[in-house]
Amino acid sequence: MPKVKPHHPAPGETGGSNHHDPETAMPTPRVIDHLEAAVEAVLAAVPGDIVLGIPLAIGKPNAFVNALYRRIAATPGRRLTIVTALSLEKPVGKSDLERHFLEPLVERVFGDYPDLDYVKALRGAGLPPNIEVREFFLKTGDYLTNPVAQQGYISTNYTFVARDMLLQGMNVIAQAVAEQGTGDGWQLSVSSNPDVVFEVVERFAAEGVPLLKVGVVNRQMPFMPNGAAVAPGFFDIVVTDPAATHRLFGPPNGKVSTADYAIGLHASSLVADGGTLQIGIGSLGDAIAQALLVRERHGDEYRAILQRLCPDGLDGLNGTPPRQTGRFDRGLYGCSEMFVNGFLQLIDAGIVRREVFADAVLQRLLNSGAIADETVTPATLAALRSAGRIQSPLRAADVDFLLHFGVLRPGVRLEGRQLVLGTHRCSTDLDDPQAVGTLCSHLLGARLAHGIVMTGGFFLGPNAFYERLRSMPPQELARIDMTRIDVINQLYGGHPGDAELKRAQRIHARFMNTTMKVTLLGAAASDALENGQVVSGVGGQYNFVAMAHALPDARSILMLRATHDNADGLHSSIVWNYGHVTIPRHLRDIVITEYGVADLRGQVDSEVVKRLIAIADSRFQDGLIREAQAHGKLPAGWVLPERYRHNLPAALDDILHPWSEAGLLPAFPFGTDLTADELHIVTALKRLKRATQHPVELVTLAVKSLWEGKEAPPAYLQRLGLDEATSFKAMFIRKLFAGNL
Repeated sequence: MPKVKPHHPAPGETGGSNHHDPETAMPTPRVIDHLEAAVEAVLAAVPGDIVLGIPLAIGKPNAFVNALYRRIAATPGRRLTIVTALSLEKPVGKSDLERHFLEPLVERVFGDYPDLDYVKALRGAGLPPNIEVREFFLKTGDYLTNPVAQQGYISTNYTFVARDMLLQGMNVIAQAVAEQGTGDGWQLSVSSNPDVVFEVVERFAAEGVPLLKVGVVNRQMPFMPNGAAVAPGFFDIVVTDPAATHRLFGPPNGKVSTADYAIGLHASSLVADGGTLQIGIGSLGDAIAQALLVRERHGDEYRAILQRLCPDGLDGLNGTPPRQTGRFDRGLYGCSEMFVNGFLQLIDAGIVRREVFADAVLQRLLNSGAIADETVTPATLAALRSAGRIQSPLRAADVDFLLHFGVLRPGVRLEGRQLVLGTHRCSTDLDDPQAVGTLCSHLLGARLAHGIVMTGGFFLGPNAFYERLRSMPPQELARIDMTRIDVINQLYGGHPGDAELKRAQRIHARFMNTTMKVTLLGAAASDALENGQVVSGVGGQYNFVAMAHALPDARSILMLRATHDNADGLHSSIVWNYGHVTIPRHLRDIVITEYGVADLRGQVDSEVVKRLIAIADSRFQDGLIREAQAHGKLPAGWVLPERYRHNLPAALDDILHPWSEAGLLPAFPFGTDLTADELHIVTALKRLKRATQHPVELVTLAVKSLWEGKEAPPAYLQRLGLDEATSFKAMFIRKLFAGNL
């Protein structure tokens, strides 16, 4: 029989507010060790319609959601609405070839990861009539032709999601959690997804709206400390069924193309040492991270590559900002809604290492050099005194502050007007030379404590990324703070003084985001097509762009490949105008393609047009010039300088090929889950798929394959189910595949 049992709280957990601070007293949750019993408990607690909120990406408790989904689907009298984002699904081939190839790969990489029933239904026969799904961010490109998903999309900024969940009438929130310890030492962590849950709980409590909170333990989730750690009583129900533990969704690293590397190299040269960095997932994020590693470790080669890539040189001309090519002596602070594998690589390499501290005065003293570094010295104490952060004599609050940040040794205590540590005593009067001498000789700490090098709202990455987090030593993991999205993605809101602290921490910020199209006047379309079909979602892009304009030394960097290839041919990603906008033109800043950097901030329209044409693919530059001139945005006689007339893939390949061959720009800089044979096969399949979308290429390929008469290795044919091909179609595909190897 499934058991429903109380959990014995740790010392101090005596009930009270459901705030996310693990030190706050908490009520005791119901601990249920069976998924079906947990579903019964939810149905009993919420007798009417259920509006279920679940986190985006890997924070979903898949097994629990599926159990609830099946129960409601079989109960026509009940309704279920799911409010979420980024619902992930194991890859499924769209053709027999792809299915044969993917099956063993998916089994090896994704293991026992359970797909979500509602995702399968959305893609297949459809949702039951009493179940609805509403998402604010869709898996990129997967639902363009799915009317139900398109109609159920909520367009909103990431920072508004908690507000909008309240508006949706959410009454249950469920989340996958990590756990550590047992008995009185039992702790939970919301791990990958503290992004929205804490703000949701606070908003619902403030409005007096009932909300049932369900934590579902998945023992594969890394236990993240700091802002992600919660007392078990944060949840009303904690589900401990082993059936809820499964492998996390771990998409393999994608191949980094030549264009990706060119964009990443340009972007990396705009990053200031001692600054702040945001990057995203995918091949572009990996390209930026690898470019930063090359800059740190291979400075001469890095500068040589940039010299070849930059038509205006490293000092910057015609609106191109000067490039940064030096090593990271101070290091970077990572502040990104998404904590990705590239950041972890930069942490391990010692590039992301600039620590920030949760005190604005302390942080400003570090920024200015008044406190030289994280090593505690008498000068640290003097700087804090001079800035007015501590008083003399020291108050209890001053001592608490100094202890928390490691300026005083652990164990120092305040007794009356004296500081005491073991046999050492001194006055709290910092104007007393003898007291200061004793304090500095015996009571000072060695290094500032509670510094953070990486702040993230959620994480997603390959299996090796999760394993690194699971095995990371506690002192290293403590430097990573998974926290709320309303803290990360904006300056304002939250507690009084938060904006001041964020400004002190986020110096020289570079917020890097991907977009799909940029207009010649500087607007960007990143989430939807001009016909209204949603590709993905706004997410946090608008927030980061706006924040870059609000911080005095920050920049927004939007990156895109100069062209995209559709079934109807090749198109420029820089266009005159577009029928949908994610980032309006008045927030234009820096735009990067593989062909260069356009600094658009504060420029007149004609200059914006010129700078964007300079980084467009040369096959489309003349058409863009004509269109801009036709609309009066360029002088009739303007001529594009010759140095920008060679923006072509072949020229880019020639530039970067030597460094690819030398191993500085590898196709998979951070490894891959695919074997060498699988990489060979998938490359051929991609070429074949492209050819099927372009009839002229297909005919050329077919003639070439039949003429050459190549045969693929037997193991490859067996993997693709072509080893016993007998039909004309199968034999033809077999020849085409062999011709593509």
